[in-house]
Amino acid sequence: MTELLIGTRKGLFVLRGDRSGPFEIVHRAFEGVTVEYAIRDPRSGLYLASVTSGHFGPRVWTANDPTGKWEQTAGPAFPEDAGATVERIWVVTPAEEDGVLWAGVAPAALFRSEDGGETWELNRALWDRPERPRWQPGAGGLALHSICPMPGDPDRLTLAISAAGIWHTDDRGKSWRKGNTGLVPLYIPEESRATSEDLCVHNVHRSPARPERLMLQFHTGVYRSDDGGDTWTDIGEGLPSTFGFPMAIDPADPDSGYVIPLVADLDRVTPGGSLRVYVTRDAGKSWTARTHGLPQRDAYMTVLRQAFTHDGGTPLCLYFGATSGAVFGSVDAGATWFTVAERLAPVTAVRVA
Repeated sequence: MTELLIGTRKGLFVLRGDRSGPFEIVHRAFEGVTVEYAIRDPRSGLYLASVTSGHFGPRVWTANDPTGKWEQTAGPAFPEDAGATVERIWVVTPAEEDGVLWAGVAPAALFRSEDGGETWELNRALWDRPERPRWQPGAGGLALHSICPMPGDPDRLTLAISAAGIWHTDDRGKSWRKGNTGLVPLYIPEESRATSEDLCVHNVHRSPARPERLMLQFHTGVYRSDDGGDTWTDIGEGLPSTFGFPMAIDPADPDSGYVIPLVADLDRVTPGGSLRVYVTRDAGKSWTARTHGLPQRDAYMTVLRQAFTHDGGTPLCLYFGATSGAVFGSVDAGATWFTVAERLAPVTAVRVA
């Protein structure tokens, strides 16, 4: 039995079914409000959801059963001296330490929980970076949206901020360094690119099978790093567009990655009204469009950055959702696709529990 957590603009949908479907909606929680992200912590079995209420603001909620009662946690929230308010909780990620979680929020900040998500503490070293006054927001705000722990090493962590680039820590968040060499912001005048800190990273993932390899979706490119995210190589050639938000890496194969391109920043829909998932099996040297089972006519869809995921299985199952409310799945590593759901609310996030 596979369980999908579908965050939408109108609540959290819990779907259950066989890997290849059909899936049934077994519960809807947080009716009428935006669920930015939801996961199940594989270490404890605890479910966590990032919920943004128009009345009460953003909070993390937890549950032992996603179809049962959810409890609001204490935060994340900025201390008074930070002079800021949490606008959105983009992502919650289990750390390499038992019971520890990381949360990325807007305005770009990192929070740490040492009690399974009940309480949260701001990482002051990143918040107090001297460059912060120069950081510029992307269209979705100044967002810390990607958190990549280093398997087996709790001291090392890689973050992505829109639009302040890649950041690494080697000492569990006590200090931070940049990792942007090779990223080219084509939206900046050429004479200013070398010194610009307006680096709009859209998504980044680490390969569990080869942890020094990461793949990155940039505002104007798709990139790969083979040195832990210190330097980056453009691998976007062969794609119909290098603009997009979602991506995934096959956890068993560091050469296999997936992206869903959109036309451009001013036209955030699938190119030509054709929904295509592009896969590489050679670390970005070439890309192949996978379309079987996906709508190929009049499908002007948008897939957001947290709305693409996999189950880690063999063969790999992949799932993604669109702002149209449609959700799609694949049980053969992206070769063919089927419809999981057709008419949910606009999808913000998809995760396999």
